[in-house]
Amino acid sequence: MVRFFALTIIFGLAVPFAATVAQPVVADLSSHQVAITSSFTGEDIVLFGVREGGGDVIVIVRGPPQTRVVRQKQRVAGIWVNRDEMAFSEVPGYYAIAATRPLDEIADPGFLIDSQIGPDRLQFQILGEGDLAAAEAFRAALIRSHQQSGLYATSPGPIGYVGGTLFRTEFHLPAGAPVGTYSAVVYLLRDGELVGFDTTPLFVTKAGLGRAVYDYAHDQPAAYGILAVLLALIAGWASSLVYRRA
Repeated sequence: MVRFFALTIIFGLAVPFAATVAQPVVADLSSHQVAITSSFTGEDIVLFGVREGGGDVIVIVRGPPQTRVVRQKQRVAGIWVNRDEMAFSEVPGYYAIAATRPLDEIADPGFLIDSQIGPDRLQFQILGEGDLAAAEAFRAALIRSHQQSGLYATSPGPIGYVGGTLFRTEFHLPAGAPVGTYSAVVYLLRDGELVGFDTTPLFVTKAGLGRAVYDYAHDQPAAYGILAVLLALIAGWASSLVYRRA
C-alpha cells in the first residue's frame, strides 16, 4: 500500500511531463516479477496509470502463448472415452480484463474483435485440419475450462479513478498461473476511437525447489520422465510394504 501511494505521487507529478511528450496514457505495475514457490497460492497485482484528458480505459493482461489440445469425451458402453480432439496454438496461458464501462459502450465491435478484447473474442490458431464449426465448439470449451480454473476472466473487472487522471485496477494471478512473460496493455479510447495505448511486461518465474525441478524437466525431459517413473515405482513398493506389515 505504501508503495502504491508513493507511485501515485510520482505519477501525479508526471502528468505535466506526459502531456508535454503528448503520450495520452502511461501505465505501470506494482510489481514486474512474481516468483512461484512450492507454497505459492496466488498473488494480486495492481496496475496504475495516468491518462491525459477524458476517455475510457481498457486493460488487458495476457499470459505467455501456449499450445493446448482439447478432447471431447463420449460415453461408450457405460465408459467415458476420448473421441474427437483438436489442437490450438497461440492460446494465452492467462487472460484478465478490466474496463471503465461495458465494452460495447466503449468501442465498436470491429475494434473489440480485431484487438481480441474480451474472452469470448479470443482467437486461437488451429493446428492441422479441422471443421470450422467444430473448431468453434472446441475453442469455447477451452475458454470455459480456463475460466473454471481461474486463468481467464469471466467478465471485465472495474477500474477506479483517483482525481480524474490517475486510474488503478487489480488482477489476481492464481496458483496455477503459467510461468513466462506476460503483457499488460492499456487502451485509451474517446468516442469509440483509440487515442493511445501503453504496454508493460510482467515476468512470472519459478523459485526455490520448484525452479530446480522445472528447469530439470525442461532441460532434460527424457531423464526427468525416467526419474518420475522410478520414483513412482519406489513409492508404490514402499506403500505395499506398509500395508503388508499392517
